[in-house]
Amino acid sequence: MDYKDLIASNLSRCTGLDKAQIEGLIEIPPKLELGDYAFPCFVLAKTLHKAPPVIANELKDSPELAEGFDGAVTVDTAGPYINFRIDKGILAKSVISEIIDEGDQYGNRNIGEGRNVIIEFSSPNIAKPFHVGHAFTTILGNSLSNIYSRLGYNVIRFNHLGDYGTQFGKLITAYRLWGDEQAMHDNPIDELTRIYVKFHDECKVSEEREKELEDTARDNFRKLEEGEEEEVALWKRFRDLSLEVFEKTYKRMGIKFDNYNGESFYSSRIPAVVEMLEDKGLLEESEGAKVVKLDDVGLPPCLVVKSDGTTIYASRDLAAVLYRHEEFNFYKNIYVVGLPQQLHFRQVFAVLKKAGYDFADDCVHVGFGLLKFKDNTAFSTRAGNIIKLDEFLDKATEKTAEIIRKNSELRGGDMTDEQIAQVSETVGLGAVTYTYLKAGREKDIFFDWDDMLDFEGDTAPYLIYTYARIKSILRKAADQGISGDIGPADKLTAEDEYAVIRSLADFKDSVVKAAESYEPFMISRQIALIARNFNRFYNNSRILNAENDEIRDARLKLCEAVADCIKSGLDMLGIGVVEKM
Repeated sequence: MDYKDLIASNLSRCTGLDKAQIEGLIEIPPKLELGDYAFPCFVLAKTLHKAPPVIANELKDSPELAEGFDGAVTVDTAGPYINFRIDKGILAKSVISEIIDEGDQYGNRNIGEGRNVIIEFSSPNIAKPFHVGHAFTTILGNSLSNIYSRLGYNVIRFNHLGDYGTQFGKLITAYRLWGDEQAMHDNPIDELTRIYVKFHDECKVSEEREKELEDTARDNFRKLEEGEEEEVALWKRFRDLSLEVFEKTYKRMGIKFDNYNGESFYSSRIPAVVEMLEDKGLLEESEGAKVVKLDDVGLPPCLVVKSDGTTIYASRDLAAVLYRHEEFNFYKNIYVVGLPQQLHFRQVFAVLKKAGYDFADDCVHVGFGLLKFKDNTAFSTRAGNIIKLDEFLDKATEKTAEIIRKNSELRGGDMTDEQIAQVSETVGLGAVTYTYLKAGREKDIFFDWDDMLDFEGDTAPYLIYTYARIKSILRKAADQGISGDIGPADKLTAEDEYAVIRSLADFKDSVVKAAESYEPFMISRQIALIARNFNRFYNNSRILNAENDEIRDARLKLCEAVADCIKSGLDMLGIGVVEKM
């Protein structure tokens, strides 16, 4: 039984407020003794012309409010709040039964059935290394895709490749001047990076050299846009070689895409966009360029076509939105792109809105912060200052393997090298992923190896270890012929037990909140709370040798429910689990 849903339905009938609005207002009291849920009556004061405490008392006594509670929920008030307290035993049995029934799919709902959600993420630049800075959009976008899928939406994962633009004119120029064919064969991304960096180094030699190279690059990009055979062939080669390298990283991280339409895909659609904007009288000349003025919405002009006639990010994104709506009729079109691009997306959405496309309101920019190390290292392909993601993942795996091997040796060497390698890959990659998702996405991330791999901190290793610990308990129970029983779960009312159950009950809400706010940390925070509550319970309670068989069986089912919930939450974040550590 979803008691929060029942409470929201009853409050909706009593107050006339929309159920969704009620759900948004219901709070979790700061202390368990105040109850499980609380509804503030301030919102009703204006319409009912009464003081909130008076409204709270009147609602408390309404027969409609208690409909379906059947003794499982008691109601009282505290000033302007209506507090709902669920019988601990009933809630324990209800929550554990629901999780055992749903297994590691606990938290799934059909909220989005029949609705298409496009999530654009990762979107690396072709011919450039996949570095740790790209990981934020990739990990965040993958998690949001998982979350929306688990809520019943039809998610289309877009990788909007950076495979067009003036940088390709530079790259074609650099390849013709300094490209090494053997190096292209052996390690194409490194070679393309080398010549790209050299292009910018050469531009620093003198103003004359810079002008010569930049002019050649612009001409090469113009030829690419016009479909010249040689330039297109080079561009396609750079793209194909880059994708081969990127796919290896995606496969390692367990990430898949449904669509790889990059910027180049929309190039042929831009003339229609320009014509549409002209027909609507929105396109204006500005110093030789074509722009849409947005003064009426407090934004600077949106550049659509540059003075030399070439296109820009905005023109391609406008074409992309129109194509996506026509092709997929999206419910939401979500862009997981860094915060510095906030103005760009506001302009693109504003142009669409001004052109009369109301689905611009369904386009969402999900921004995120910066990645930093303790020495404030910055990342720049031009300067050649990058940390490749694969090398970073390798290091995380190696450091995890050192910890796992040491712990295994302390236990007498109970894990083989192959087992250590498999566990370290899962835990190491999980540690990196969790670091990006454990706090609000707009906060900057400061990487620290000790923090990331702390088996007792707010980390993926801690969560995965908690899962493995529970699996060990369940294996021992199975070896003793004990399977546990949900029947006596209503006896799990002790403080430590109920804290676990209460946090499990709140998990489903955290999934919905994560989707609504585009914040996977709502889930990471909740499963971290569940793990902390469980470990407190584990340290203070006997499980296999409990005081009687009923309590033992009930606690084993609680263990099973916690494992399923943690696995479900980690899966939504894009993190795997291991059965033994």
